[in-house]
Amino acid sequence: MLILFPLQIFRSLWVWVPLWAMITIDPKEIPTPKLHGYLLGSVSPRPICFASTVDKDGNVNLSPYSFFNVFSANPPVMIFSPARRVRDNTTKHTLENVLETKEVVINIVSYEMVQQMSLSSTEYPKGVNEFVKAGFTEIPSEVVKPPRVKEAPVQFECKVNDVISLGEHGGAGNLVICEVVKLHLDETILDENGRVDPLKIDTVARMGGNWYSRAKAGLFEVEKPLRTLGVGVDALPEAIRFSKVLTGNDLGMLANVEELPEGIGPDVNPSEEKQKNAQQLLLQGDVEGAWNILTQ
Repeated sequence: MLILFPLQIFRSLWVWVPLWAMITIDPKEIPTPKLHGYLLGSVSPRPICFASTVDKDGNVNLSPYSFFNVFSANPPVMIFSPARRVRDNTTKHTLENVLETKEVVINIVSYEMVQQMSLSSTEYPKGVNEFVKAGFTEIPSEVVKPPRVKEAPVQFECKVNDVISLGEHGGAGNLVICEVVKLHLDETILDENGRVDPLKIDTVARMGGNWYSRAKAGLFEVEKPLRTLGVGVDALPEAIRFSKVLTGNDLGMLANVEELPEGIGPDVNPSEEKQKNAQQLLLQGDVEGAWNILTQ
């Protein structure tokens, strides 16, 4: 049965679409705030750049940005984007400061400071120090002028290589391309091998609307297929490849082996019960055990 429901596309324009239909949108035909919501709600979770800057007179500013990531290790480069405000097309103090001084500190946000970080995003007047308003501690940087956030588990001192404007209208981004010249890591976030432990750093990320995600609360591991050449999903027997029980994730794990186990041929057709049992082992990361069940 085809079930239809009404969807408002723009103002008084309504269309009826099937429940399982994809919605196709031309970005130029919907209001920017609605497009902004789709983008931020879909591209998530997004890491947070907690940027501390100073203006030419030395006034300190601190503000978070979720249009952010790391893009290079040699040289070490990060990019964040303080976009023009959608509602009135004004620019943010962070952007004005990096254009003046070409320096920034990118501080990483952990769960225990997320509420203070959110408070710092309040649009205080220029010259108001968000370190003070949000209750953070300023500590001096070693290479750049902006201070670091003492409470942040990692702090990156950066020189700004370039700022690229993506437009002149509300919602347009400004790519701040930063080269890391010094980094500081809290020793308590490192594991016994000196690597950053994802449980100890306990980072948070932005979702759509008011929502955040906490890495520590939902960690799972996916081994990169770097040391092996997986046979691929196309090499799996049809009964497994087109299973109504096994998911795409299940198939990806089963196909990431260098060769199919003995006894697996094109005519293999494991029962639904065997597939469900194999699936439980796959949830535990036991690929070999899952294949053993499927070959019984």
